[in-house]
Amino acid sequence: MATIPDAYLDLFQQKKAFASLATLMPDGSPQVTPVWFDYNGSVIRVNSAKGRTKTRNMQQGAPIALSIMDPDNAYRYVQVRGKVTRVTEEGASAHIDSLAKKYIGQDKYPWSRPGEVRVTFEITPTAVQAMG
Repeated sequence: MATIPDAYLDLFQQKKAFASLATLMPDGSPQVTPVWFDYNGSVIRVNSAKGRTKTRNMQQGAPIALSIMDPDNAYRYVQVRGKVTRVTEEGASAHIDSLAKKYIGQDKYPWSRPGEVRVTFEITPTAVQAMG
């Protein structure tokens, strides 16, 4: 497991930085999506809804990459490569609500659709590079 350098933890824990999440399609081609995320000191968590492309691509063990750019300095960023180490629906609705609080200041995620099933993905970093 790779660790996030202390000098860049602000991007993970204080700032409202978006991550560009790269996953692999079944044919091996890349797919990239901007996502909200959080970090608990060991894993990065992202959230999605069942049926979306990234959700289909992010099965347990799947390789991913994240690029997280400092919203205050585009020349400062962190690249993380890792593996999906946990996929769960348990607590996923509460997780997206906590991300809504972080990113848009709302207690509830406002774009939920009727019948939507949320999924939380835990990503364990295997390599980290930082710049700036």
